[in-house]
Amino acid sequence: MTASPHTDRTWLVALAASLWGLSALWRGPLAQELPSLAIVFWEHVLLTLALLPWLVPALRRWRAATVRTQVSVLVIGAGSSALATTLFTAAFRLGDPITPQVLQKLQPFIALALAAVLLGERLRRSYLLFLVPAVVGAWLMTFADPLAVSVSSAQAALLALGAAALWAAGTVLGRAASAELRFVDLTALRFAFGLVTLAVIAGFTGTPLAVPLSAAPSILALALLPGLAAMTLYYRALRHTPAARATLAELTFPLTAALIGVVAFSSRPEPTQWLGMAVVVSTVVALSLHEHRAQRPSVRAPAPADALR
Repeated sequence: MTASPHTDRTWLVALAASLWGLSALWRGPLAQELPSLAIVFWEHVLLTLALLPWLVPALRRWRAATVRTQVSVLVIGAGSSALATTLFTAAFRLGDPITPQVLQKLQPFIALALAAVLLGERLRRSYLLFLVPAVVGAWLMTFADPLAVSVSSAQAALLALGAAALWAAGTVLGRAASAELRFVDLTALRFAFGLVTLAVIAGFTGTPLAVPLSAAPSILALALLPGLAAMTLYYRALRHTPAARATLAELTFPLTAALIGVVAFSSRPEPTQWLGMAVVVSTVVALSLHEHRAQRPSVRAPAPADALR
């Protein structure tokens, strides 16, 4: 889309992405003291309460939607919201405060692959030109010694990548569901269904959900800043920001995450990890620019007859 200098909201995209990068300030310390499930459960409680005025109308629209949309929203709530955030939080317990966040920049690659499977889009060979260096960069970034992988660092990376995959799935399914539901509907249903899922998991696993009162400010900050505020600002800004420019503005996310890790947690990544981070970020930017400018993008949308029904 085009945007005039007076309506462009690139700065707002940058602000929203920087709020995502602040997550480690609260999620990291909480993950060391409390079960990941409990942290995410109370996040969802707060977010569901904040969106309660929109929840009942959203449920009505969801019930009137097609089965495909209904299932998509259930998967988004249970997987992309509840399980993904729990995996992401658990990654902080095992890994450093920077890597789990920067690994989320792999989401575009996962989303493109899932779109090919779920939406019938077609991947061209040029996709591999971006995917291969991104995987190499992720490996370098994840492991302090890329030739000697420890179990704990591998577990943290797998948890973070699992979260990235589930969030990417939510992006793809949300694109399909948005044909029948508004953004506010999807958001309210996402957290409400996620809350129910977390309560069920806690019941089956016997995970205690009680948290000390001292944890309340951190959980509130997580829910409102990297959660609700960042998401609201981001989608509001996208309406007035060209996609290619938004991708560049989103670099404030890994940059803020790296700054928080170094300053607040005294994290000292190895030179190869900084190199990996640079490779991942550069590749994501290159992919975005290619998709919006190339005559033959890496992903080809299907003809209407080929689309998944």
